[in-house]
Amino acid sequence: MSSTSDAFSPLSFRVAARCFARCYLVGTNFNTRGMQNVGLALAMEPGLQALYPQLKPRQQARRRALQHYNTHPFWSPLLVGVFLSLERDISRGILPPAMLQRVKTTAAHTLSALGDSFFGGALLVLFSLVLALLLFNGWVAAAWTWLGVCFLGLQAFKLLTFAGGLREGIAFLNRLKKWDLINWGQRLKLLNAGLVTLLWLELWPGLGIGWEWVFWSLAVMIGAFCYLRLRVSRAWLVLAFVGYWSVLLFLAG
Repeated sequence: MSSTSDAFSPLSFRVAARCFARCYLVGTNFNTRGMQNVGLALAMEPGLQALYPQLKPRQQARRRALQHYNTHPFWSPLLVGVFLSLERDISRGILPPAMLQRVKTTAAHTLSALGDSFFGGALLVLFSLVLALLLFNGWVAAAWTWLGVCFLGLQAFKLLTFAGGLREGIAFLNRLKKWDLINWGQRLKLLNAGLVTLLWLELWPGLGIGWEWVFWSLAVMIGAFCYLRLRVSRAWLVLAFVGYWSVLLFLAG
């Protein structure tokens, strides 16, 4: 038997591939009670059938999978791999069944916050800003290339984290700490701030670098501070922004 099969044993490569493919459907049956629990159970089902040939233990494993679960979608392949690794040890009697829910609760909540900050708040914004700048300057071929590279990179990330979680289990979660994604997210946000400035200059070249550009930049920074620090509603900020714009147009006229 190959080393890959040994690493996934008793899950075959085909079973693992089916579980990974179903990770893309985890959010399709989102509900207010269990969040993404039905999708998680669907993704784990081929693995549970292989790990538990007998009906009663398999039904118990399904109930564990159907307990509350919610995280950032980019982390679902990793967590499905980790949970299958835990179920593999549970089926062998190495771990108690309660271990799955303890790990699920801790890992899902932690990675959800990390995913929102790094992926949603930094990486996806970087992707959008670069794509907008390329398209605005008419570099369509470069924009398609950037889109393709980012899309394939995301799929590779999902596949590699799924395989790592399935092979190493909880140990792979400890490896994530060394990636330092929190600090990398902060660095990307600083880069995004520079890209926003470039995009601003591209979209409103008439503002130049004079007082009008300074006024608009201050308005955006003040609005961001009010939303992030003072928790002012975005609806009020939009109204204030429109009012500020109207005053500037009135003064200019």
